[in-house]
Amino acid sequence: MHYLVVDDEIRLTDLVVRYLGESGHSAEGRYDGSSGLAAARDPRLDAVVLDVMLPGMDGLEVCRTLRGEGVDVPVILLTARGAVTERVAGLDAGADDYVVKPFAMEELLARLRAISRRRPDPSGRLRVGDLVLDPEQQRAWRGDCELDLPRREFAVLHVLMENAGRVVSRLQLLDEVWDGETDLRSNAIDVHVSKVRAKVDRAFDRTTITTLRGRGYRLETAP
Repeated sequence: MHYLVVDDEIRLTDLVVRYLGESGHSAEGRYDGSSGLAAARDPRLDAVVLDVMLPGMDGLEVCRTLRGEGVDVPVILLTARGAVTERVAGLDAGADDYVVKPFAMEELLARLRAISRRRPDPSGRLRVGDLVLDPEQQRAWRGDCELDLPRREFAVLHVLMENAGRVVSRLQLLDEVWDGETDLRSNAIDVHVSKVRAKVDRAFDRTTITTLRGRGYRLETAP
């Protein structure tokens, strides 16, 4: 994920940018509304962290301008504690969420992950971190590397990505991938999940697909 942080508190901005970088993402900082607006027009951005109180053009004006231009990048506003009217005005201006100062870095990152996942992809592709799946073309990638997935393995990954962050039961996989053609007592589901995990995770030294004993499987959304 690539994020933009806009806040006139230079030390705070730099801390957030560094924390996001250490968390496996990339980020850049801006310190005023005008430069923040210009940077927020970059289509490669996954989300913007935007302080309300900025010199020159404030955060609400930046957000309203972006939405007026048709820029749909997710925006998290940074607001002062207790400033309810500020938060309401921000949501009315087109912000997706807000975080109250002072905040924990972990909370900000969790909210960034959440609004990034909610953003629709105009191409119809599913994206979870650097995993990308194109249902129409029946192709999938991890980063720049295309994955070699036969039909059933592709279908398993498709279901897991559609339900990223949620538990997918064996029964759900049976219904959606096998259309009831196999039996829950068969090891076909486990074998196919294992093959997908080998190609999606082990080949890249990752742990994305986790097994929850007695419950099913989950595609993790955390970096």
